[in-house]
This record gives sequence, C-alpha cells and structure tokens, in this order.
Amino acid sequence: MNAPHAVGTLDRTTYLGGSDVAAILGVAPPNWNKTPFMLYQQKTGAFTEELTPAKRRILARGARWEPIVLDMAVDELTDRGHDVEVVAVNQRYQDPELPFLAAEIDAELIVDGEPVNGEMKTASYFAAGDWGDYDSNEVPIYYLAQVMHGLMIQPRRRTLVAAVTGFDDRPMIRWVERDDETIAAIREREIEFWERLQRGEPPDPDTPADVKWCYPRDLRASIQADDALIDAHRRLKAAKASAKALEADIELLVTQIKARMGDAAMLLGPNGKPIATWKTNKDGQKTDWQAVATELAAPRELIAKHTKTTPGARPFLIK
Repeated sequence: MNAPHAVGTLDRTTYLGGSDVAAILGVAPPNWNKTPFMLYQQKTGAFTEELTPAKRRILARGARWEPIVLDMAVDELTDRGHDVEVVAVNQRYQDPELPFLAAEIDAELIVDGEPVNGEMKTASYFAAGDWGDYDSNEVPIYYLAQVMHGLMIQPRRRTLVAAVTGFDDRPMIRWVERDDETIAAIREREIEFWERLQRGEPPDPDTPADVKWCYPRDLRASIQADDALIDAHRRLKAAKASAKALEADIELLVTQIKARMGDAAMLLGPNGKPIATWKTNKDGQKTDWQAVATELAAPRELIAKHTKTTPGARPFLIK
C-alpha cells in the first residue's frame, strides 16, 4: 500500500473524515445530529450546523483537553512500564488512492518501539457508560468507526484510545487492533456515500430530525393516501392504542410506588442498592422580561428590536 499524503487544512465538504464515518454507517449517537441524510446535506452545503454557545463550549473543551489527555495517557503508559514517545500530533493525511478520504490523527506515538495511532477523547458523565468499566477494553461503536477509518488512512497495527470522563485523574486506556475486514467494509460504504454525492442522490430521510429538516412547514395542500399509507396509518393507530394502555399501567404503578415512598428520596432493593429515586430538584427562577419591560415603560421599538420569532411547530395528529 502506498504511503498516505500529509496535508494541511482541508474544506470539510471536499472529503470524508473520521468524524463522518459514524454518520455514514448510521451509528452516530442522537445528540450528534448526524445521519447519512444530514451528512449529505452538510457536504453539499445545503445544511450548516448552527454553532450555539453551548456547542462552541463543547468543541472548545475538547480542543483544550486533547493535549492534556495525551499527557495523561503518556504518563499512565509510562507508569505501566512502557517506553513512550510522541512523534506527531494533529497530522492530517489523505488516502493515496482515493484523495476524498482523509483522517486527522490526534497523536502518533512510538510505544515500546511500535508506531501506533492515538485518539484522545473526553466524555461526559452521561456517556461514561458507553466506555464500560475502567479496566475493560470497551470503546463506543461511534468512536470505533473513527479509529478504523484512521487505521485505513494511516496504516498501523493498532490504535491507542485514551479517554477521560468528568474530572478523572487517570485516563481509560484502550487498545484497538486493526481489523482489515472491518476496514474494507467501511471503505466500501464511504465510497458508496461519496459516489452518491457526486451523482446528487441523497440518502432517504429516515429519522424524525431528517424529515423535520426536509419539511419544516406545510403548504396548505392535501395528498390522497395510497394503500401503503393506509396500512401505515392503521398500524400506527393500533400501536398508539397499545402504547396508551401501557402508559396507563405505568402511571398506576408509579403512583403506587410513590405513595409507599412518601417523602423518602430513595427506594432500596433487597441488596441495599437503589432501585428508584424520587428526589426534589432545586428551585428554579425565571424572569418575566416582558413584564419588566412593561413596568419600565420601555418603548415598543426597543421591545420589537429584542423580540425574536421562532418557527411554528408542525404537530402530527392522528385522526
């Protein structure tokens, strides 16, 4: 295999990178808002993700922590008796045969004389369960896809994945071995996706977010239901009826348990471990700025200047 080409900054619409692979395979977590359909829209420029302040903070946090996690990983491996040298960080490479495939490797290391790729990750407490126990070798599937993509572009025998959750003082160390069969399958899927882009054939929208993006507003028109839609409507009504019955059962059982718990915050099982909690959240505060503006006799022009229009919802109702 020819060596990969090291490259500088690339326009993300001109290549498929490691962070795109989970979306292409359909294994990206919901909070990424990355499905094959939405990734297609991003690559064609039809959709640009809004970088909210919260999103910017998350991205900035990852960028700040990446070198820290790398230092922690080197220290951890050294403490375990390994000889470790970091030889490169944040290098981007292109596939020598298919330049639309590229990967940025967080770190490249020499561990006990062996060149390895390195991926540095930070995870919230909510995602910590995806990594398994500290001493396991579990890596979330959406990151495994990225790791295999990196091993495809920068061929090595394995990748070191170091992850920190919350304020851990020790990183989780994972070793992901190269799997040529998996890499070949990923490569095939990436090529198929890229060819779709070139032909202008988007994947079908298959999540609620996809459909909402496609059709945010109605055009006050009607369509006639065909046999397939009639059948889908029938099955949907039956499913909703079953769900309603289950919700009633759930509500009854929750009420019975709450009544027995009274003002207790926690319900313990036979082994003494919590099996349910009913805790009071902290009181919240909300300022009625409209009332404040009215009381201060703010000019209408000033209120209008700071009033934003939000798109109307489009509820789906079953008749």
